[in-house]
Amino acid sequence: MQQLASASRRTFISRAFGGVGGLALGSMLDQSAIASAMGTPAGLPHFPPTAKRVIYLFMSGGPSHIDLFDYKPVLEQKHGEELPPSVRGDQRLTGMTAGQKGFPVCGPIGNFARHGECETWISDLLPHTSKIADDIAIVRSMNTEAINHDPGITYINTGSQIPGQPSAGAWASYGLGSENQNMPAYVVLLSQGNGKNPGQPIFSRLWGSGFLPSSHQGVMLRSSGDPVLYLNDPAGITRENRREQLDDLAALNRLKFQTSGDPEIETRISQYEMAFRMQAAAPEIADLSDEPAHTFEMYGEDARQPGTYAFNCLMARRMAERDVRFIQLFHRGWDQHVSLQPHLRAQCLDTDRASAALVTDLKNRGLLDDTLVIWGGEFGRTAYSQGALGSGRDHHGRCFSTWMAGGGIQGGISHGQTDEFAYNIAEDGVHIRDLNATMLHCLGIDHERFTYRFQGLDQKLTGVEHARVVKEVLI
Repeated sequence: MQQLASASRRTFISRAFGGVGGLALGSMLDQSAIASAMGTPAGLPHFPPTAKRVIYLFMSGGPSHIDLFDYKPVLEQKHGEELPPSVRGDQRLTGMTAGQKGFPVCGPIGNFARHGECETWISDLLPHTSKIADDIAIVRSMNTEAINHDPGITYINTGSQIPGQPSAGAWASYGLGSENQNMPAYVVLLSQGNGKNPGQPIFSRLWGSGFLPSSHQGVMLRSSGDPVLYLNDPAGITRENRREQLDDLAALNRLKFQTSGDPEIETRISQYEMAFRMQAAAPEIADLSDEPAHTFEMYGEDARQPGTYAFNCLMARRMAERDVRFIQLFHRGWDQHVSLQPHLRAQCLDTDRASAALVTDLKNRGLLDDTLVIWGGEFGRTAYSQGALGSGRDHHGRCFSTWMAGGGIQGGISHGQTDEFAYNIAEDGVHIRDLNATMLHCLGIDHERFTYRFQGLDQKLTGVEHARVVKEVLI
């Protein structure tokens, strides 16, 4: 009798997932199971979006706002002088500079000038970004509590310094799904700077799904060989053979689902089907033979080389054309504790041209209006030198710079101000939670209403603390 009752319960649950009855049981059944079986949440987007997709250019390691976007003449005037203790205050420092005997001010390594009709200050380290000054909004008052890389990069990408939360791309996939049934909603590409600094490691949990259904985790495309491991069929296996195998496997998985009610089985079936469709779609996206010569003149010749940042930017444009929902590029090497001059210049050479080309290319193709592009890292760098004067800069979360373009963002503006040392926020602070709230807003999502019940809490990308949409940067 106990086995019969158990089987009856399993049958009831599996049937409930299959139809309207599953919705009626929403308060009784695990939400992740319903989400997996029924797809994305009902009622989204909450309002008309200004962006259909996001391209997130993540600069891992902490780009120096002082040397790139936040021009402060005082830093040049006081180069080599001691940073006033009143400026540092009681800031928590990393172990790399907490024991320093002095904190000498280090001026920017490049020269700043005004660019565009907006006359925005940008360093000559970024000559190509300077040319799109009228298309981007620079937020100079970003801030975070994190002072080290792993918690910092985890925080800005998942809304928590503690690993295990869903990534921003997974939230977007869960909320809005994909408009391209042949590609995942969330795709990740990695690249490494050409400088001697290898940068901080990048972990797959940064594009993980956390407690969301696993079908929403990011899919990383590889820089060599098959874009995805085991994408090609073994020798002797035809598409017809593979189709028959998947049909039989799906039938077995559905039988298992009827007895267990495990929503991950539904996810597994859908992912097998996605992989089958990707066998045709992914190689086509990675094949650049149809790109004209002027594309590589725009992005740079590095764009011909898989695994480079320029190649990944071009891939991002090609995926945007095919309506991939969330495309994230991670570029390592921005952690200039030493050799600031050569390493920062090398990073800018790697990324400046291709970043600007991506924005220009999207604009020329009519895609920028509904594509939100974000460029930035997990924090900034200190106004004082780490070690000998001019050698390097330590981590700095009190203020840093990020830029955005397209997808409902005003071009040619700057938002927020830092003090004369680019060390503390003077006006209009923007927390990393606010950046995520603004990103969701552009996608038509109210971050306060976009929740997922887990461990007794209504979890959000923006966390439990206050977050606001930065309306000042919106059109």
